[in-house]
Amino acid sequence: MRARLLALVLLLLLAGCSSGGTRDDGRITLRFQSLAWQEESVEANKALVKEWNTTHPDVRVEYVQGTWDSVHDQLLTAFEGGEAPDIIHDASDDLADFAYGGYLADLTDLLPARLKSDIPRRSWATTTFGDGVYGVPFLQEPRVLIANAKWLRQSGVRIPTPERPWSWAEFRRITERLSGQGKYGIAWPLKEPVSATLNLSLSAGGQLFHRGADGKVTVRFQAADQVVPRTIQEQVGTDRSASPTTLGSGGSDTLPGFFGGRYAMVPLGFSYRQQIVQQAPKGFDWQVLPAPTGAGGLTQGVSPQTLSVAEDCPHQKEAAAFIDFLLRPPNMVRLALGDWMLPTGTRALGDPALRTSEHGWATGTALAGHLRPAPAQTVRGYPEWKDKVATPALQEYYSGAIGLGELRERLEEDGNLVLARYQR
Repeated sequence: MRARLLALVLLLLLAGCSSGGTRDDGRITLRFQSLAWQEESVEANKALVKEWNTTHPDVRVEYVQGTWDSVHDQLLTAFEGGEAPDIIHDASDDLADFAYGGYLADLTDLLPARLKSDIPRRSWATTTFGDGVYGVPFLQEPRVLIANAKWLRQSGVRIPTPERPWSWAEFRRITERLSGQGKYGIAWPLKEPVSATLNLSLSAGGQLFHRGADGKVTVRFQAADQVVPRTIQEQVGTDRSASPTTLGSGGSDTLPGFFGGRYAMVPLGFSYRQQIVQQAPKGFDWQVLPAPTGAGGLTQGVSPQTLSVAEDCPHQKEAAAFIDFLLRPPNMVRLALGDWMLPTGTRALGDPALRTSEHGWATGTALAGHLRPAPAQTVRGYPEWKDKVATPALQEYYSGAIGLGELRERLEEDGNLVLARYQR
């Protein structure tokens, strides 16, 4: 009898200490899983959680540190096990299956008018699935060229600006001019080649995914979609202006060679500037340049970082209120500075701290108005298509193992077979 009573007491104590729900004293506790990983970003997130808890004693937010590694599988397991965090940090291109699967709350009627109007419609499109809004897009980053400024000045090439960027053809000629004697004009880090290829292809007028009148999506690898991958492959295989050894590398892996004078430029996400500031040798002169353009101009695809609420969260109104607090303009600026990214909010984007020429902030903010939803944004089955079809096909194409015709065949024929399973 005493053992049973002891077990019951222990069970009640555990329930009272659980990380979600309502405590016996009436105070609500919400779990916020953050994927912030850079030191400045983690500090900013934790500081804002602390400020919320100080001013909202009846709704306590518990900070939970997550990781970008395998976040999709981790969240899926949590959703199916009924253990998902109440407030979820993710990326918009990971939301489609969760939204259509009923795991995320529709925020349409939960968000305040201030937040809805401050974030442009093009950004809301990244988290809108069907008739619902399943996340708040709050941070985004363009892909830019990080260049060795001294190398470019000495070469005499035209330095591009957001007002006068390089075309893809000019970019190819310049990287060839910058190459020779064991050095390369460009190093493409394409360990994860799909998002880079698809998002940059919008600048050339590419689309790849086409939605029919019946709502079903098909892949069509047309001329405009081929501009970017063909340019990269010709830089590697024909011009010898791109390093073949970095194709299987991540962005951080290229930095030692960049600092060592092996590559004149590296295409990277805007946030990599923090690593460069931290790791570059003293006196290393670098600058941020806009990515090349084609028929689509400066347009790029992006998948913003997002904040969502779990459908199973028993306090969705309070969770949405915390998101609104986290994304007030001054707070959004703090999050952007911590992650070295751009805020989606128009008021935050206008902050002087994000428009300085130092570290290329002004170049990034000049590109903000050209960022559009990534091509795969609302495509169900995209994670499987990316992992099983597009990634291996693009890796083989960039290495020269297959030609453009076979790349097209695999992206379209094999890819459409995968997507069809999600659209029945």
